[in-house]
Amino acid sequence: MSKNVSTFEDLLLSKYGKPGTKRRDAFDVKSKAFMIGELIKETRRKSNITQEELALKTGTKKSYISRVENGKSDIQLSTLFRLFEDGLGKSLNLVVK
Repeated sequence: MSKNVSTFEDLLLSKYGKPGTKRRDAFDVKSKAFMIGELIKETRRKSNITQEELALKTGTKKSYISRVENGKSDIQLSTLFRLFEDGLGKSLNLVVK
């Protein structure tokens, strides 16, 4: 990796390549899974709910909640809504830009 990196985008280009390349696309998918997992984890913790309680409320398993929170599992949109709305009592809105 080059030591002449000046921005985060420069770092991504240096390490993963341009958007649209196989390696960069794989990184982007993993980073989005990580962000969703962190959002779920943070909201769950603020709600004082354990992974097991969230799993029971949403008809999933604790191990699945753990994998999602750690960005290690894909999540269906219907499950994402169920986790936030049924499990955490939050509304979830999606914005398309």
